[in-house]
Amino acid sequence: MTTRCQFRAVLKSALVVVALALTTLSAQTPQGGEPQPGGSQAAAPIDLTGYWVSVVNEDWRWRMLTPPKGDYASVPLNDEGRKVADGWTPAMDGRCEAYGAGGLMRMPTRVHITWQNESTLKIETDAGTQTRLLHFGDAQPPAARSLQGYSTASWEFAGGGGARGGRGGGRGGPRFGALKVVTTQLRQGWLRKNGVPYSENSIVTEFYDRFRSTNGEEWFFVTTAVNDPKFLQQEFVTSSHFKKEADGSKWAPSTCKTT
Repeated sequence: MTTRCQFRAVLKSALVVVALALTTLSAQTPQGGEPQPGGSQAAAPIDLTGYWVSVVNEDWRWRMLTPPKGDYASVPLNDEGRKVADGWTPAMDGRCEAYGAGGLMRMPTRVHITWQNESTLKIETDAGTQTRLLHFGDAQPPAARSLQGYSTASWEFAGGGGARGGRGGGRGGPRFGALKVVTTQLRQGWLRKNGVPYSENSIVTEFYDRFRSTNGEEWFFVTTAVNDPKFLQQEFVTSSHFKKEADGSKWAPSTCKTT
């Protein structure tokens, strides 16, 4: 399983890409802190609510376009995974398997994040018209598997200091942090639109971090690791970037194909 330090290493690489493509980020990822069990809206160290748009500054050919059959470069598929991927055909393009929790945040999409209630954060996407529910606390997951699976969420807190604009410092200063999400109970889905698979045995772990750039734009980055003993030789890690929008005027839902 990926450690927090490994996630941070991937995130730092992603920050370099964004800085070169757009602008230098003014804040650093908070260091230290431990995952906090449970949590709620009131306990949130960062605010992820609002409308956001994905900014595709890497892996363009795999994200903005549907790759050709057999293009699974950089995904650590095993022999069984490659066999499944090679069964994809262009007629399957647009199917909902591409919009499951294992690959959804990698899609070129807008997301709308709200609190459904005090202990449930809701993520809606216009691409594929999907809804993810992130559950804080100890609720029992359902027996049935689904495209979005069952996601448990917790806050990771870090003490005051230079992060998030440099405020705080010392005991009693503001706390900063990130959101950790672990998703299980998945149906089989795709990591890419051309049928690169992850199985129902997958565990998807994500970290959401929010930043403000020097020009005042708000961003969140989600670092995702898919661990799949059935189709992958090792975990598949990506980091995807979203920029905040003023409102939902550009929201344009498009459905996926169920068959």
